[in-house]
Amino acid sequence: MEDQRSTSFISLARADGSEPGAEPVDLGQRVRELRTDKGWTLEQAATRAGLARSTLSKIENGQMSPTYDALKKLAEGLGISVPQLFTPPRLGQANGRMAVTRSGEGAAHATATYEHELLAGALTRKHMLPYRTRVRARAADEFKGWVRHDGEEFLLVLTGAIRLYTEFYAPIEMRRGDSAYYDAAMGHNVVSISEEDATILWVTSLV
Repeated sequence: MEDQRSTSFISLARADGSEPGAEPVDLGQRVRELRTDKGWTLEQAATRAGLARSTLSKIENGQMSPTYDALKKLAEGLGISVPQLFTPPRLGQANGRMAVTRSGEGAAHATATYEHELLAGALTRKHMLPYRTRVRARAADEFKGWVRHDGEEFLLVLTGAIRLYTEFYAPIEMRRGDSAYYDAAMGHNVVSISEEDATILWVTSLV
């Protein structure tokens, strides 16, 4: 039987910003999306909410209608209000996702030409891939052809000076504070032209 208090929260959620006549939100799907957005397993989310793993699994699969107390625990565990459980995210609406990466704590990935440090690695389903890079290459011929990939890319020089090579443009010398935004499917390579290895911030789109 449907819990009457959960029904009242659907009405409250609609009054809180959803469009009149909108279809009811699938609670199970909404909870699963909120959980996976945080990168949590069923076990982790259940522990944070103070619920049994089997209870959370049944909620996500639409096998039970949670009581008000269960809804309250679930919302608190996910760091949201109860009405937000029944409100689909709107374009431009903040969902509270954030990740802080302390200097030197990002996941490292070294190549012959670059030393990358992945930032915000704890976030899943990102739309951007930010990373800080130490540029070790000093000449374009150190690369085995062009680097190219899907999406768009933003580059900001943090320290030192670089030369940006691209497939369709003349090489560009850039120094601290200079930036470039380009189509990442266009071949591109970066070399350091300062005495010290230059460092840059790269942000690559994933969609």
